[in-house]
Amino acid sequence: MQRMYKPARVGLIFVVMALMLSFYMSELFRIQVYQTLAVEAEPVQQRTVTRNVTLPAARGNIYDRNGILLASGRPSYNIMLNRTALLLSPDRNAVIDELVYTAMGEDIPYNDTFPITRGAPFEYVSNINNTNQRGRLDSYLEYFALDPEISASDLITWMRGHYNIDFAIGILEARLIIGVRYELEIRAIIGSIAPYVFASDVSSEFVTLIEERGLIGVYVESNYIREYHTTSAAHLLGYIRPMSKAEIEVYKELDYPMNALVGKNGAELAFEDLLHGVEGKQTIRMSDDGTVIDVVTERLPEPGKHIYLTMDIDLQMNVEQELRTHIETINPVREAMGLDKIPGGAVAVIDVRTGEALAIASYPTFNPITLTQDLGSLNTDPSTPMLNRATQGRYNPGSTFKMITAFAGLRDGVIGRYSEINDVGKYTKEPDFQPACWIYNTLRIGHGPLNVVQALERSCNYFFISVSDWIAGGGGDSARFLAETSKEFGLGISTGLQIPEVSGRLATPEWKREAMDEGWYRGDTWLTGFGQGHNLFTPVQLANYAATIANGGTLHSLSVLRRVKSADFTELLYTHEPEVLNEIEEKEYVEILQEGMKAVSRGRSGTARSVFGEYPIRVAAKTGTVQVDEQNINNAVFICYAPADDPEIAISIVIEKGGSGSAVMDIARRILDYYFISEVTVLATPFGEIIP
Repeated sequence: MQRMYKPARVGLIFVVMALMLSFYMSELFRIQVYQTLAVEAEPVQQRTVTRNVTLPAARGNIYDRNGILLASGRPSYNIMLNRTALLLSPDRNAVIDELVYTAMGEDIPYNDTFPITRGAPFEYVSNINNTNQRGRLDSYLEYFALDPEISASDLITWMRGHYNIDFAIGILEARLIIGVRYELEIRAIIGSIAPYVFASDVSSEFVTLIEERGLIGVYVESNYIREYHTTSAAHLLGYIRPMSKAEIEVYKELDYPMNALVGKNGAELAFEDLLHGVEGKQTIRMSDDGTVIDVVTERLPEPGKHIYLTMDIDLQMNVEQELRTHIETINPVREAMGLDKIPGGAVAVIDVRTGEALAIASYPTFNPITLTQDLGSLNTDPSTPMLNRATQGRYNPGSTFKMITAFAGLRDGVIGRYSEINDVGKYTKEPDFQPACWIYNTLRIGHGPLNVVQALERSCNYFFISVSDWIAGGGGDSARFLAETSKEFGLGISTGLQIPEVSGRLATPEWKREAMDEGWYRGDTWLTGFGQGHNLFTPVQLANYAATIANGGTLHSLSVLRRVKSADFTELLYTHEPEVLNEIEEKEYVEILQEGMKAVSRGRSGTARSVFGEYPIRVAAKTGTVQVDEQNINNAVFICYAPADDPEIAISIVIEKGGSGSAVMDIARRILDYYFISEVTVLATPFGEIIP
């Protein structure tokens, strides 16, 4: 029988199989053992995340002129999210979930502006159209090509799938994760929103809790919180807030980080360059599991400088109290009389020797300590409490302008110190417009013959109508002459204040043609001459005008900055020195104005005699009344300086719809009480008495 196989062939097959087995065994050993050892012997290549960190600089403090602390900064901690590091984590949603529930468990409020309610049934928040959330949501929907009219519940469903949120997680918990994912996403889409601060100003205990959890993409950033130590001087101090888009373009040139807080008004804005300091820069390299690999500090932070304002906070508080008390006392009386309430007012107190602002008050005002919480309601308040009426409110000067007309008449030579004009009651040179003196409107008589000092004492409209009609030949040339004279006394031009202010308005034929498209009439000049025309000035301008008369004709640039010190207080960097804007040459004419203002307070017919006639300190003053509508509702204007023979301070007061200038003199008297006497000597003034 023939064999089916041969022994030689069987041996060959076994040899081949043995060789193949040996080859595979050696390859298996090389792959599993040798290459593994070789790989372990070399460094493991991991992905790294680089984070550029801003090291905050402490903002400089703000003090009053006596060194009383008004604003300072304190260290704080913010919990931040790094989008890049978080997205590298395979458990990004779990990280967010743990972070949110940790915050909620510690009652830490966190930032979630996703405009859909947190509870089912899901709806868009009611105020979405009143905030910038509408625009941000529209950008999000457009970026992902979603229907702009998508319902809240459908958007939640889409986002849940888009962000791969496990469907084992409840819908309410998913909404919390979505809120944070949205905050991270929208910043990448828009590109100009500040980094995501998950929670701000948290406790050190919460910081420790977060750091112990080692959450990837979650880090702690130190910062400084601005604290105000007074409820007064809000408009003078100003406030800081995040930068607007327009401000980002400006401040990025100064190397500000996008999340910087900057001054928005008052001293915070005016001295931003001094207060802000210079942020430090640091680069941190981390592995994708959050381990810090390297830290490089390119620049250490430099704290801001400390500023000392010219303001006396005690005087400021007194001025604000007197202004508020007057208005809040009068308003119920006005309501009972069927008259409009007083909307607001302002007071400015100036050092006549230096141009330093000792107090600048505006009513209504706000509390700088609670501004963040109150900002929404403040911005929609029709009484505009955020407006600094002292520097940005524009008012007709009324009879307080008469010193300008008097000086212009003296300078132009149309009157002298003892020249007399006979006030017959009505000025009848034009048949269609015949303005009358205030006494004629009351008693149907005139003041009779008056010189310039007597005309100021009695506030005679007829006298100053006549002078304005004669200056430079009358008409438009007279108006231009009055406007140029006004500038020399600081009216209608910048006062030099560092905080935001407006320049006011000087009425001239050119202004009227441009603004109203009308010609200039002779009557326009007459109205300007006795203070009832188109001129508009700020209360600080009126105070500086009074100060210029008080010191004999020196117009100072106003200032709210007294000193600047280095961050460590070792170096005095700046001290305010009086700056002269103009020096009036005709001192003898200024002395005549002083004589007239003294007569207003002490003269037998002085319009301020009822309050200052027996006052222990001699005061030079001028009252003003400005009709603001057809219902004979008047703005009250008052300026003064004291002591009259050795002036220290000048005061201006404007009360919107406040009656006559004489009705607000008590405010000035109480301010003078505090400044000179520190005891109340108030005399009641009849409310509603109309004296120019």
